Amino acid sequence: MTISDRALISVEALSVFAGQEPLLGPIDFRIHERETLVMIGETGAGKSLAVQAILGILHGSLRAEGRITMNGERLDSLTSSARAALWGRKMATLPQEPWRALDPLMRSYPQVNEGHRLVCGLPRQAARTATDRAFGSLGLHGAERHLPGMLSGGMAQRVAFAAATTAGAPILLADEPTKGLDTERHSAVVSLLARVPESGGALIVITHDIAVARRLGGEVLILKDGRMVEHGPTRVVLVSPKAAYTKSLFNADPACWPCAKPFRSGDSVLMADSLCIERGGRILIDSFSLSLHAGERVAITGPSGGGKTTLLDTLAGILQPARGRVRRAAHLRPTDIQKLYQDPPAAFPPRINLSCSLLDVARKHEVDSARVANLLSQLGIHPALLERRPDEVSGGELQRISIARALIVAPKILLADEPTSRLDLITQQNTMKLLADIANDEKIAILLVTHDTAMAKVWANRCISLSAPKAPTLSSGDGEPAMVPSRTQ
Repeated sequence: MTISDRALISVEALSVFAGQEPLLGPIDFRIHERETLVMIGETGAGKSLAVQAILGILHGSLRAEGRITMNGERLDSLTSSARAALWGRKMATLPQEPWRALDPLMRSYPQVNEGHRLVCGLPRQAARTATDRAFGSLGLHGAERHLPGMLSGGMAQRVAFAAATTAGAPILLADEPTKGLDTERHSAVVSLLARVPESGGALIVITHDIAVARRLGGEVLILKDGRMVEHGPTRVVLVSPKAAYTKSLFNADPACWPCAKPFRSGDSVLMADSLCIERGGRILIDSFSLSLHAGERVAITGPSGGGKTTLLDTLAGILQPARGRVRRAAHLRPTDIQKLYQDPPAAFPPRINLSCSLLDVARKHEVDSARVANLLSQLGIHPALLERRPDEVSGGELQRISIARALIVAPKILLADEPTSRLDLITQQNTMKLLADIANDEKIAILLVTHDTAMAKVWANRCISLSAPKAPTLSSGDGEPAMVPSRTQ
């Protein structure tokens, strides 16, 4: 093999096991300089396991078999410390959950600056210049002094991206890098990802977004139930898929969904009157009013970091508005308002298994365990997954389990913050249909926050778009202008 033929990353017969149970593989692929591989597949298909195996960060209960090489050198035979020494310098990763990649006690700017100084080795002033450039290109001005927990999901994702790419590692492995981003930020991050192969590196991207695969090109690998069902040039597979599963995956795009039926207005269960919402002394949303009715499905869209999550927290009573008020129907119990968090790990105790988390809720509120089992079955969750901790299941699996937990207590209002951001298209379609059916059958009012405007238009009975005023005088704590409600459909 000549040097020019040597792949930057080569994977041969890679499999991942939990005990004797196969979770992934065997799969094979090679990525050379200036090449891209996009991995697409259903939630839990093993996409993240493949990346974790390459990095050597599989959880202790999992093991990998197969051959993994980088520039012709074996990675799978290296010690953990030798493999870790490659992180940042030879291989960089952008994990699915940005908060797992960021120090929760360090502000955003120092986290990125530290990478430029300590990993890349830049002098102090050059590191500052590079950090400023990264914050500017990612639209992060205003977030420099924020801790990760103070950032919206989209902004945390961008900070994690800036931190991961400081040293210019030739190989970048990105797991759902565009989730939680509005159209503009989505496009900017994809453009930054494309720079990796353009500059001579290799890029591996896990995504549920067909548009990302289309933009990045290269090769695409389709996984289902841990098995590779299709692999080939992106321009060929996206236009003429051979596998039936690949075809069904593409047909599940929200643009192909049927539109929601007209809604017959019921009793109001939640009212917001002229809300002004502030964070850190700065206005995020102004003059927001809403009347939400039993069984109604309302979608809210708007730019990333514009305060949509903070709005849900205010409507849930977690935060108090600066002005205006939130009113709830008098008959509602405390448990009748439930929130689905944008990042599911934030909703679960990290050190106990998922079964305990669900059954504790059921026992506390005297809910029949049969309801729990039925919800999990409808959401496609295998009972065996519940014996694992939150960090031992995929992001999409945890997202569906969080939906089940919120629905256990039969709420009357569900505040859903990007509830399908980690789901593949087929699972997303099934999950949103289930939520629509439950809203109709149990008269649950659902307020959906999403960046997917196509899904919002066909799934919701009504859409509210948050847009910036023409002449904002204040900036939000997330570095975005104050938001006001615009057109309602």
